Amino acid sequence: MNYTYLDSLIGRLLIAGDGEAVRRISFPEQGKPVTPEPEWRESAAGPVGEAVRQLREYFKGGRTEFDLPLQPEGTAFQLKVWRSLQEIPYGKTWSYGELAKRIGNPKASRAVGAANGANPLPIVIPCHRVIGADGTLTGFGGGLPTKKALLDLEAAATPGKSAAAHAR
Repeated sequence: MNYTYLDSLIGRLLIAGDGEAVRRISFPEQGKPVTPEPEWRESAAGPVGEAVRQLREYFKGGRTEFDLPLQPEGTAFQLKVWRSLQEIPYGKTWSYGELAKRIGNPKASRAVGAANGANPLPIVIPCHRVIGADGTLTGFGGGLPTKKALLDLEAAATPGKSAAAHAR
């Protein structure tokens, strides 16, 4: 697997994949970039390099959708949740309950939350756009400050959307 790093407003992201697809995006942990697996090699070739380009555009407010080959690994349920996450429009949020309804399992809010937390391709598969039923920011693998920063970035680039709406 190839990997590279991208310095962003939320810290140094590790982006990994192969010649076919992007397979992982990792947030920094405790302020430090994630260490790649020993057998991985540093290269921004192919889909990994394209992910870097598109993520840079996203962080500059110029990209609202990603067009990347993705290959997340997970259970059938997780894959279903992750596909549904990709339907959340840029600058919008859904609750865990709404996401559960959309996958046809309205009582699965907690399971949806667990699948959301296991998302190996955050930002590109926008798990940050899922919030609590009361509008509060809840659980996020990258930490709540990162979730707020991503939502604020999208709100700032979305006409008529207030960044303060996600400050609860």
